[in-house]
Amino acid sequence: MKIIWSPLAVERAAEIVEYISRDNPTASEKWVDTVFHKVEQLKSFPESGRIVAEINSKDFRELIYGNYRIIYRIEKTQISILTIRHGKQMLPIDEIHA
Repeated sequence: MKIIWSPLAVERAAEIVEYISRDNPTASEKWVDTVFHKVEQLKSFPESGRIVAEINSKDFRELIYGNYRIIYRIEKTQISILTIRHGKQMLPIDEIHA
């Protein structure tokens, strides 16, 4: 299975890295490295994330890393990384179905 990052997910990851790097550039590098490592593991274990509660579909899942939710969709031939959100932020459903 291949991993496809949506433009929104890439944008969100960049925003988070920028925010973290303001206080701690080393921590921001570690954060992004760990996120990409966790996402790569989905190739072997696509159902390892929990089902997104707001959607309640086995195809929409999320990985939790620290305070962040990495939201993805399992498709026939790929895993689409849809967005990354802080756990305290509301999850706009239009970000998921876009």
